[in-house]
Amino acid sequence: MSQAKGDRRERELVNALDEAGFAVMRAPASGSATERELPDVLAGDGEQFYAIEAKSSAGDPIYLTGEEVEALTFFARNFGAKPRIGVRFDREDWYFFHPGDLHVTDGGNYRVKKETALAEGTDFPEFTGRSEKVTLEEVADGGDDGPDEDVLRVLNAVQQGVMDVDEAASLLE
Repeated sequence: MSQAKGDRRERELVNALDEAGFAVMRAPASGSATERELPDVLAGDGEQFYAIEAKSSAGDPIYLTGEEVEALTFFARNFGAKPRIGVRFDREDWYFFHPGDLHVTDGGNYRVKKETALAEGTDFPEFTGRSEKVTLEEVADGGDDGPDEDVLRVLNAVQQGVMDVDEAASLLE
């Protein structure tokens, strides 16, 4: 990815965080303007403070060096912020990870695949406090009668490979 595209994505993140009510700044030429490693973005809303390393990709996995993650964590701890890795894949929104939640390669680098970001990352609305993820377990603990048993049987059959998705969809209509 070009440096210009990376810069554009960082500015996009800064603008989105600003619109969400955060005080936010982009570190000027982070990584090259100073001898110290700085995060790409600093953001806070009076309650939450983040030091963010922002990365984007057209679709390939995103890699960060161990040194990048270590520098982010060091800065965040000393600054009093939470370290976060913000990733954005083309035609997707921003997703955020704590460095400890990322896959570490055999070489000591960090990797985020698009599928991982979509399935496990904290999406922008949740990151900015506008929504909250709810797991199936939390829904089940909600005190109602729980999910429909017939629907669960159909979904279980699809999961076990006994029924294909089209057949399940027609049964659930």
